[in-house]
Amino acid sequence: MTEVTSLTGRLLVATPALADPNFDRAVVLLLDHDEAGSLGVVLNRPTPIGVGDVLQPWAVLAGSPPVVFQGGPVSLDSALGLAVVPGESWDDGDDAPLGWRRVHGAIGLVDLEAPPELLAAELGSLRIFAGYAGWGPGQLEAELVDGAWYVVESEPGDVSSPDPERLWRSVLRRQRNELAMVATYPDDPSLN
Repeated sequence: MTEVTSLTGRLLVATPALADPNFDRAVVLLLDHDEAGSLGVVLNRPTPIGVGDVLQPWAVLAGSPPVVFQGGPVSLDSALGLAVVPGESWDDGDDAPLGWRRVHGAIGLVDLEAPPELLAAELGSLRIFAGYAGWGPGQLEAELVDGAWYVVESEPGDVSSPDPERLWRSVLRRQRNELAMVATYPDDPSLN
């Protein structure tokens, strides 16, 4: 079995060739990636449901827009909280705030069972996701070989983008290679 280079903390940006409607122009933050599979959340799928409608105690900490995001097609009845804790990198985890587990850099998972007051002073931004995107062993690697995804570096601001509908274009536009041109790809190429 070949060793998998971890892509945890990186972004998967759907290529125009990706035919799955669940991931059309999706930007996925990988929360876990190893030989056992991959798990991530789609960062640019806001729903009309307010955070206060489903997780009232966390509503005051939710970033703008303060809605639940559809994190992916798996387990839509479960919630994940992602938050940016500015400042230190929390590499060793010893000084990380209670109720927050580092995923990559300043981005981490929030324990939504914990009292929000524990994290209120530490959080730079919070986003709630219903469901997630998941891949079995080798599945994501096969999709990468097939050209379904671009893999790019994430930035802490991606998690809390105030304009999530434009995240696909903005992530591509900031790349310093031919991917920047993909950002201009028309929504419907047949109209081109």
